[in-house]
Amino acid sequence: MELNISVMISEEEIDKKVRELGARISRDYAGRSVHLIGILRGGAFFMCELAKRITVPVTIDFMSVSSYGSGTVSSGVIKIGKDTDESIEGKDVIVVEDIVDTGRTLSYLLEMLKGRKPASIALCTLLDKPERRTHEVKVDYTGFQVPDKFVVGYGLDYAQKYRNLPYIGVVETEGE
Repeated sequence: MELNISVMISEEEIDKKVRELGARISRDYAGRSVHLIGILRGGAFFMCELAKRITVPVTIDFMSVSSYGSGTVSSGVIKIGKDTDESIEGKDVIVVEDIVDTGRTLSYLLEMLKGRKPASIALCTLLDKPERRTHEVKVDYTGFQVPDKFVVGYGLDYAQKYRNLPYIGVVETEGE
């Protein structure tokens, strides 16, 4: 099934915002190093671009944590598919996500990671949908706030497709 997708945030706008976030993180962590934990799969696209824009020393790791199935609505079940490969104890950690929606997955994940005794923990997301929030989660670095629309591209998918779009697009359904 082909979807009708319209551009919400252009590739150029994303690039500019990622540079701004990288500069801000570099200032905030001046004199220290940061350990980025990218949330697979969608967060990998954003994290790789972000890491290139951070000027302090960076180490990276990945986790796979989800509450989504193959559809457009959260399943409500949180599943850790891949945990970090190294300890985060004593490290300044930034969790890097593609989108914060209900907050269910990230509130669970952040509490779990805090228990591993990092020096600090922050959350950086490319997209934030605050009107969908059902669980409180503090977002420290936000690229763009977006309305409650289903979006794809730049790592975000619909049934594992459209991640490779270089922009953020809105999936338009009949009647929109």
